[in-house]
Amino acid sequence: MELPAMLADILDDLQQPNVFWQVACLAVSLSLAGWLAYALRSRVRGAQEGNWRVGRRGVARLLFPAFALAFVLTLRPLLRPYMHVNLFNLAVPLLLSLGMIRLVVYILRQAFAPSGWLAVSERFIALVVWGAVALNIVGLDDGVIDLMEQVSFRVGRQELNLWMLLHGLVTIFVTVLAALWLGGLVEGRLMRTEQLDSSLRVVLARVVKALLTLVAVLISLSLVGIDITTLSVFGGALGVGLGFGLQKIASNYVSGFIILLDRSIRLGNLITLDAGTTGVVTQITTRYTVLRALSGIEHIIPNEFFVANVVQNQSFTDTRVFIKTAVQVGYGSDMEQVLDVLVELAKAHPRVLQDPPPRAYLVNFADSGVDMEVGFWINDPDQGTGNIRSDINLSIWKRFKELGIEIPFPQREVRLLGSAQVQLAGASGAERNAG
Repeated sequence: MELPAMLADILDDLQQPNVFWQVACLAVSLSLAGWLAYALRSRVRGAQEGNWRVGRRGVARLLFPAFALAFVLTLRPLLRPYMHVNLFNLAVPLLLSLGMIRLVVYILRQAFAPSGWLAVSERFIALVVWGAVALNIVGLDDGVIDLMEQVSFRVGRQELNLWMLLHGLVTIFVTVLAALWLGGLVEGRLMRTEQLDSSLRVVLARVVKALLTLVAVLISLSLVGIDITTLSVFGGALGVGLGFGLQKIASNYVSGFIILLDRSIRLGNLITLDAGTTGVVTQITTRYTVLRALSGIEHIIPNEFFVANVVQNQSFTDTRVFIKTAVQVGYGSDMEQVLDVLVELAKAHPRVLQDPPPRAYLVNFADSGVDMEVGFWINDPDQGTGNIRSDINLSIWKRFKELGIEIPFPQREVRLLGSAQVQLAGASGAERNAG
């Protein structure tokens, strides 16, 4: 089999003594590109936050292949009159492939959250790209394409072959990936726009991503040559099937958009569910809402729950929350003094609002003592309510101990009967047991 021209020229150059100069010039070019990339990478990553913040890491990853390709393309015509440049010809597709792999991997990491399948996808993409480059270098790419075109099949009135299918999948992947990356840029820009409400920002980001993905799929199908109108019947049947089989999921998605649009629940709201779970809303997606409880546990709740059930939103229109704590004092205590102490201790806590001021009440006359209660307002319930109640209870106990104010507790009085009475009681009990 005859070798491709570029590969044959490279093998011929390797047998010549002056191939050393090609290798030396190429090594100097790559070394200089690596040094420049290393020098600029820290500056690029340390640049100030701005609108291009999302692309900083991508630029940093592309510095080396870009500089190396620039040096190779610049030196190749300059060195051609004096020596062979076949190694430079080989370096061009290799550097282009390296830049393409790094760009695709960067876009994947920006479009999707880190996961195991993402790492596998990155390795698969690298394998496919390097495999295609290898086939092109050895001259087998045309033969592989012809072989794949011979494997044909028909879908309806559309005739397809294996090469068209593979080309279509790659085109769809590239266009959808570009749409997701562009959607991520738009989402990042929207999330930094403080003029818009947080819920509206989430809605706009989701809509933009969905529209970009849909447009990308339609464009890719048109580029491949597939008639989109032939998919209308199949799409309608698929839509009906999904409508019946995925009612809950569809309901959650619709409920998610309703929540985001009517802003009944927003990021940062402190809400209480029917089950008694209280927490702060940390994330709202189109399918579920993440509720972080005050204990640190995160609850993933379908959006349909918020539409179909009663939910207490403690910070819907006002972030202020009223908290109260109770204490019991003995009947011999000075009630006026107790009320003043409770108000004073509540005011002393840094999280308690001074307007409206804390208030203390005499609630009830109980068996063991008098029930007292102090109530106060805070405007940061997301920081927890149990901790501030504990702080104030601890300060109440310390101050009552200093002032000698009694906190009563149930007591039991045990009386021992005389020995004669004990014996009589024991005999009476024995007679009853015998009877």
